[in-house]
Amino acid sequence: MSDLLLRELSAMGPHCPVVTAGHQDYDLSRKVWNGVVDRHPIAIIEPQNVDDVRRAVHAAAAARVLLAIRGGGHSFPGFSTCDGGLVVDLKHLNSISIDRSAGTVEVGGGALLGDLDHATVPEGFVVPAGVISHTGVAGLTLGGGMGWSSRRYGLTIDSLLGAEIVTAAGDVVWASEASEPELFWGIRGGGGNFGVVTRFKFKLHPLGPVVVGQWNYPLTSARQALRMLREQDNGHSRDQALTITLTTTGLNVTAVWSGNLALAEAALSPLGALAANGVGNMGVLPFLTLQSRNDEHFSWSRRYYSKGGFWPDITDEAIDRAMVAIADAPTPDCEIYAIQLGGAVCDVGEDATAYSGRSAGYYWISEPVWDAPADDDRCIAWGRATGKSLSSSAVAGNYVNEQADADASVALEAYGAQKYERLARLKAKVDPHNLLRLNQNIAPLV
Repeated sequence: MSDLLLRELSAMGPHCPVVTAGHQDYDLSRKVWNGVVDRHPIAIIEPQNVDDVRRAVHAAAAARVLLAIRGGGHSFPGFSTCDGGLVVDLKHLNSISIDRSAGTVEVGGGALLGDLDHATVPEGFVVPAGVISHTGVAGLTLGGGMGWSSRRYGLTIDSLLGAEIVTAAGDVVWASEASEPELFWGIRGGGGNFGVVTRFKFKLHPLGPVVVGQWNYPLTSARQALRMLREQDNGHSRDQALTITLTTTGLNVTAVWSGNLALAEAALSPLGALAANGVGNMGVLPFLTLQSRNDEHFSWSRRYYSKGGFWPDITDEAIDRAMVAIADAPTPDCEIYAIQLGGAVCDVGEDATAYSGRSAGYYWISEPVWDAPADDDRCIAWGRATGKSLSSSAVAGNYVNEQADADASVALEAYGAQKYERLARLKAKVDPHNLLRLNQNIAPLV
């Protein structure tokens, strides 16, 4: 199979780089963001255009090998690489084109969030997306996409107007509300199950100056602070976004205000008085700085695990379980993180997209972060145990982008039986042989 694959790839010509074992760039090219993942593909190909992608997909299908699609390489389980298969690295398909008159932006399937932000933010626009700038636009979008502007403008998929997709059969199609509407429904939350997205078209939203507040509470005050935060929750404006991070040293509360600057202090300052001994500040911060400020903490080659779920709100049970779990964290960078949802996320109907969890108040993640391979077992065990504990307060649905485990139950739990069946029927139509299975996989319905 490997010989057949390499023959198919060689026929594409010298313009399309192919990296194989023994090449000086092989070890660098096969690396992905999560240092836990260490895999050895037969080849890594770097398409220069859509036709290259189409031919690479055909080569993998003809050789019957695993096919991994790499946008930013940020997948927790390492779906963007594989052993004994083909990696299609889209990094050269990273062009970005803004149409100010239409209020839209077209984004290549290999672009990173930092690429998108650096193109749109200086022009006074934003596409709601994630919070780490070296995340790939494609993977984040296909799972749903949530970030600092989601309460104001919705999930990333809520700004998606259309996408150019190479299907498992090698066809190039445009999916939108008007063209291939069922496929368009599926790619908004269904992950990479239905094709290789080579280009996205998003609606742009206005973005002015933002005020960022950040406060740290010692662990002894964390329980009280979380309870007080819950009491304030119903008064939060859509112009305010909020995250909480619980670590072995305490609780961090970060809020971003993107509305009228004159209202920012009154809206955010109560977050600095949730409990005793809170320390922090607030002020105007460039949005590009905000988007990249956690890049080093979540840098490439560190080691990660994640298990998440939805909370309706921050219940006493969730607080108690989180406090117990964090006291047992094996490394200092283990954390329990939650991002506030609601607002515009809830404006879209639950069945309008494949993404599930519109009514949730928060999305939480049990996320150990570590550096030494010797800590793998205990950190992953802590992440799983903490996720299981926190799930007792969770509601139905899940977010496929933040799951490090990849068993068959993940997708079913994420979408529920009814949506899963609809997605499985779509999968059977566009990828009946499950070529694109390196994802939170939806098996074709036979």
